[in-house]
Amino acid sequence: MSIFKAYDIRGIYGPEMDEAVGQQIGRAFVRVLAGLRGKQPDELRVGLGRDMRLTAPAMAASLRRGMIEEGAHVIDAGEVATEMLYFLVGSRDLDGGAMCTASHNPKAYTGVKLVREGALALSGDAGIRDIENLIEAGLGEAPGGGSYEEVDLWDEYRSVAISAVDRSAIRPLKIVVDGGNGMAGPMVGPILKELGMDLVELYFVPDGNFPDHEPNPLLEENRRLIVETVISEKADLGIAWDGDADRCFFIDGAGRFCDGDFICALLARIALEAEPGATILFDPRSSRAVPDVVAAAGGRSKLSRVGHAFFKKRMREENAAFGGEVSGHYYFRDFYCADSGTIPALWILQLLGKDERNLTSLIDEFHSKYFISGEINSEVPDPAAKIAQIEALHRDAEISHLDGVSVDYPDWHFNVRPSNTEPLLRLNLESLVSREDMQQKRDELLEVIRNG
Repeated sequence: MSIFKAYDIRGIYGPEMDEAVGQQIGRAFVRVLAGLRGKQPDELRVGLGRDMRLTAPAMAASLRRGMIEEGAHVIDAGEVATEMLYFLVGSRDLDGGAMCTASHNPKAYTGVKLVREGALALSGDAGIRDIENLIEAGLGEAPGGGSYEEVDLWDEYRSVAISAVDRSAIRPLKIVVDGGNGMAGPMVGPILKELGMDLVELYFVPDGNFPDHEPNPLLEENRRLIVETVISEKADLGIAWDGDADRCFFIDGAGRFCDGDFICALLARIALEAEPGATILFDPRSSRAVPDVVAAAGGRSKLSRVGHAFFKKRMREENAAFGGEVSGHYYFRDFYCADSGTIPALWILQLLGKDERNLTSLIDEFHSKYFISGEINSEVPDPAAKIAQIEALHRDAEISHLDGVSVDYPDWHFNVRPSNTEPLLRLNLESLVSREDMQQKRDELLEVIRNG
């Protein structure tokens, strides 16, 4: 299976990716950036960061070596969270940047996320495939001539992040925080403490061994401890981050996981309070809670294809103030249209400071009206044929194809989309009638997907 994915480059360290591959990626990346920017390689200024994975120092060094060999000047931020690499590229007007991370993947993985100017992500459709083709064709002898410098972003980033909220509106809360032994501890921890939060810390020290659980809070087994701790500590809420801390997830005071589309709706409400009439982006998997909240607040909602590369491009095209995905990626126009794991946490804390209700009550508002299945994966031999079959069975509905197929009825809807990397179909379904109605329609559709 290719290491060149739809949104990044990623593989198992050793058999699929190693320092030699990293060096080639660094060289090819500079050539692609030069073409995109209309510059010579020796005119490029490129950011570099790495996460806490055990292989990250060596892999980042190989990326840097490759970029220098092609003539670029590399600004190396060292061990940082992914959004800090975006901040480096955006705030210093760099030509692009490379973040050495495998995000939420298990310990064995390594990888790199690549952006061009303005922290706009490369994707399989735009840039990543070009890098693959260059490497496959052979890069030849490197011209050399590049250079590098090292920078420390931590204090500068913290100052900018705190400026995203009204400090006077934030009141002290007891929060259980689970960093998954990733980058959230050093990035978000000091900010939360500065804002007066009482933190109960779980796995808040970066450790690429991931001694307790993989850094993927979307999986229920990785949330068990934070859920139990929120309840036992009688905390106001819990917040968990993935490995490179560009996504955050919330647990309410009752120990209930808060679905990403409901958090998106809350964040949209905050964005529209600050900027009435603004455009908000959401993805085709989302609950109708998002467009309903946006409409009620006087904003405009528009759809974007799933994936950070597509969202960031669409944010710019629509001049959207905010955008959110079910998967916990939240995008902010005032943060270079990039996703952040810090700003959503701060916005929710500001909301809780201004609103008399707690997070449990705020989420209950959605649970009483919107009954969602969550994402359900099914392995199928021919995803395209199965999508065609599903569409044929629902010709009486409104059908769209922004990402997979979306089928909309007045009181229920669903989206089925293929995985970019596996022979899977991903189902998200919602009923506006009842939980029982959602479960019945979900089961009927899964029967078609898996057996029909």
